[in-house]
Amino acid sequence: MSEWLMALGIVGMGLITLLTRAFFMIPKRELPMPDWAKQGLRYAPLAALAAVIVPEIVMSNGQLIDTWKDARLFAVAVGTAYFFWKRGILGTIVSGTAVMLILRIGLGW
Repeated sequence: MSEWLMALGIVGMGLITLLTRAFFMIPKRELPMPDWAKQGLRYAPLAALAAVIVPEIVMSNGQLIDTWKDARLFAVAVGTAYFFWKRGILGTIVSGTAVMLILRIGLGW
C-alpha cells in the first residue's frame, strides 16, 4: 500500500469519525426523535460496556473458556455480589480485584 493511500485512509477515517460524533451538534435546533428511539438510546452506554466487558470475561485467546478454574469468573461473581449488597463502585472494583489477585498470584490460576 502506498503512502498517499494510507494518508487518504487516515484522513477519510478522521472525517467519518468527526461527522458521526458531531452529527447531533451540527444542527441549530434539536432533531425530532420518536419516543421509542429516545428510550433505546438510554441503554446504549450499557450495551456498549457489555459488548466490551463480556468477551473479556468469557474468552481467552479468542476461544471460550472451557474450565471453571478461571480467576476472572470468580472475580466477576464477587464484584457483582458486592455491588448488589452495598451499591458501591469502589468496593466493587476492590473486591473483584482482590479475588483476581488472590486466585492468580496466590493459587496460580
